[in-house]
Amino acid sequence: MTQAYILTLSCPDRRGLVHAVSGFLLEQGANIEEASQFNDSATGLFFMRVQFACEHSDLAGLKAATAVMADTYEMKWSLHAESERMKTVLMVSRQGHCLNDLLFRWKSGLLPIDIKAIISNHRDFYQLAASYNIPFHHIPVTAATKAQAEAKQFEIIEAEGAELVVLARYMQVLSNDLCQKLSGRAINIHHSFLPSFKGAKPYYQAHDRGVKLIGATAHYVTADLDEGPIIEQDVARADHTDTVEDLTARGQDTESQVLARAVKWHSEHRVLVNGHKTVVFR
Repeated sequence: MTQAYILTLSCPDRRGLVHAVSGFLLEQGANIEEASQFNDSATGLFFMRVQFACEHSDLAGLKAATAVMADTYEMKWSLHAESERMKTVLMVSRQGHCLNDLLFRWKSGLLPIDIKAIISNHRDFYQLAASYNIPFHHIPVTAATKAQAEAKQFEIIEAEGAELVVLARYMQVLSNDLCQKLSGRAINIHHSFLPSFKGAKPYYQAHDRGVKLIGATAHYVTADLDEGPIIEQDVARADHTDTVEDLTARGQDTESQVLARAVKWHSEHRVLVNGHKTVVFR
């Protein structure tokens, strides 16, 4: 029976890489269905995403064969079955627009993820979680209990086997330790078009400055607050007639859409980290 797989890789750029990968897949009896590549002349790195089908049903054996090929070219790589849904944990505080949007898209089959749990430092959305039959974990966070709270959060994330953690307007700054543990698998939505208007009330700042564009930024979480590799951004128009409430509502819609796209692309293995930037094979 034919199986579909997704191979992603990055390595120092050199001649013959596309030929090497396609030749390897031919040897495995694979048929390439989608392929994207990028050569970054600034870093000298090569990035590639290949979706292919073959009758190779032994994923472990296919990974072992891939490792031999990858070692030759110093590749960082990953291989996944296309049918796998990425195990995901959502984290939220008291603003639920992004959480609502992700849950609806997931339930509608629009996101290739498997939501295993919702973690919050408030109780606001326990009924929403129950309506989707998703475990809800209320873990209060204070300055005095932050370390213990994060230990509980990480225990849940690991127990659920989460490959992705989404901060869907989780309004607590993660510690450096937790950021490192979640490196490359935690996505945050920032409620402004970075790097402008950082802080707790970006739409008040935007309104005060009379901006003509507002926006949102989805990025990977790092120890440097709001400085992680950017996955997706978008903007919405604004004018002098808009109130703070208008900007907030329009901004929240933008946040939800930007975060959903970032989650979708990450869960489809379309995002590769390139230093402090990303390569996104849409």
